[in-house]
Amino acid sequence: MDPQQRRTETRHRPPVGEPGGDVSSIFIAFGVFIAIAALVMFPSSLVHQVPEGYVGAYWRGGALLNIITEPGFQLKLPFITNYEPVQVTLQTDQVKDIPCGTKGGVMITFEKIEVVNRLRKDYVYDTLLNYGVDYDNTWIYDKIHHEINQFCSSYSLQQVYIDIFDQIDERMKEALQADCTRYAPGIEIISVRVTKPKIPESVRRNFEQMEEERTKMYLDRQKSLADADYYRVLREAEANKLKLTPEFLELKFIDAIARNTKMFFGDKVPNMVLDQRLLGNFLNHSTKDKFNDGNLDMATDS
Repeated sequence: MDPQQRRTETRHRPPVGEPGGDVSSIFIAFGVFIAIAALVMFPSSLVHQVPEGYVGAYWRGGALLNIITEPGFQLKLPFITNYEPVQVTLQTDQVKDIPCGTKGGVMITFEKIEVVNRLRKDYVYDTLLNYGVDYDNTWIYDKIHHEINQFCSSYSLQQVYIDIFDQIDERMKEALQADCTRYAPGIEIISVRVTKPKIPESVRRNFEQMEEERTKMYLDRQKSLADADYYRVLREAEANKLKLTPEFLELKFIDAIARNTKMFFGDKVPNMVLDQRLLGNFLNHSTKDKFNDGNLDMATDS
């Protein structure tokens, strides 16, 4: 190498220890400074808190990371990693103003339907990967609209509003759970609460009049039954009063005595008190009966 060129290269080579000598160390120091500044100015961008009843889900560059964190303080890369809490306890989704048409063509509206559901913790990653954070829009809100319209189109207004209204809750629960079990097994439907639908005013008045007439017929029938029962009891009381004659009481006494297989007499039997008059009448009747029977036998023999 030419000595002149060697001297030129030596002159242009930056001395060790001077600025610009180690560019990588400058970038490292700058990165550390940025991280410290972000931690001081924006502490939530590095440290975040996952509330109880939730788990933490993370995205980096728009891609879902296969990392699920538990409740408590957690760390993430600021400005690079995005974080979202996902509830894994019971939650209630309210679906409002659901229009539907009955089999007869009457338009009604369910003002509110509540769906109690839960996302299982071990299915959080798969559910978010397939349906995103707003998975309940697909499997609860949109699904409720679809199932309610399917249900209404199969029945008349009378059936939907009165006859089988008490079955809608269970049918909606079964329909939602069936599709969730097949396509999103992490979603568990606990219960469904359906409020009475809003029907046209003219139809509502007709239903109220029908209910009033039905109630009036029921009350009239119950009153008729009560009057009939009162009349029966009254007539029985009157008949019993007419039966309370000495002859009837004596007959009852004689019949009771005749049914006994044993009789005890004496002062040492205090539990049995006999009316001597009634007993005498009973004996007289018995004697007359035997006498009449004897005369009848004699007449027969002669």
